[in-house]
Amino acid sequence: MTGAYGFVGNAVVRRLAEAGHEVVALTHRPSDVPLPELPVSRVAYGDIRDKTALADALHGVVGVCHLAALTRVRESFDRPEEYHDVNAGGTVALLDALAAASPNMPPKVILGSTAAVYGAPERQPIGEDTVPAPSNPYGASKLAADNALRARAETGEVQAVSLRCFNISGAVSGVGDADESRIIPKAVAVAAGRYPHLDMNGEGDAVRDFVHVDDLARAYVLALETSTSAPYRLYNVGATAASMSEIVDTVERVTGVAVPVVHRPPQPEPPRLVADISRITAELGWKPERSSLETLVSDAWSAVPSADR
Repeated sequence: MTGAYGFVGNAVVRRLAEAGHEVVALTHRPSDVPLPELPVSRVAYGDIRDKTALADALHGVVGVCHLAALTRVRESFDRPEEYHDVNAGGTVALLDALAAASPNMPPKVILGSTAAVYGAPERQPIGEDTVPAPSNPYGASKLAADNALRARAETGEVQAVSLRCFNISGAVSGVGDADESRIIPKAVAVAAGRYPHLDMNGEGDAVRDFVHVDDLARAYVLALETSTSAPYRLYNVGATAASMSEIVDTVERVTGVAVPVVHRPPQPEPPRLVADISRITAELGWKPERSSLETLVSDAWSAVPSADR
């Protein structure tokens, strides 16, 4: 598993281990830095683009959950080449290493993709047949990764699934999302007193789709374990549609703390981006269990360090 020690990786590793899988973790963290405790059988160290590290990590594996990526939309505008190199180039490097490590048995690859590949389609909810039109370098880099995976699957090198995740939140075992450029982490950080207020575009009536990280982790396990005759499948993973103002209201209710909001001038943005999840429900039997807005916020709040509360 790549990206095993990230916000999503932490949840996926725990679900994989619970399902009886032995997990080998590839991490780019330095080998002399203590790692958080996770139920992994072995740790390999190195960058996702490092051929030697990949060869070590892939020895004896039969499946890969690929989560290692750069994921910040705003940052991707400043570093587009790096985002493409890591997200698309890293995926190609992984697939090349898999081909060398497993020449006779196509392994299963589950790629952590993103709804950002869709851009801002008019038709809602967004189905997997929507023509991709990413509006930022992050989405473009992940679409390139999707396409690389699809191409290898169609040649028979791998069996593959891309999980196009919408907004992920919540927490598992005390690990929440540290990216405070996102609405729920930022709102609970304001409630914790780390920031004086929350900036909001317009009145906060834009609606987005949110899914609990633990529900997403179950989707990875199902995608890994479910057999299909198709070489490549693509699934949206979303759960709960909520407006920005609804999120603030829920944070205030859950935490018991007022969240001051500064309303900035409205920005050009899609009014609604929500997922059609009928395909993953029908084909993998997946459905959200922990993705109510109350649970998403409660679990994110529980992961805020007590010293900040």
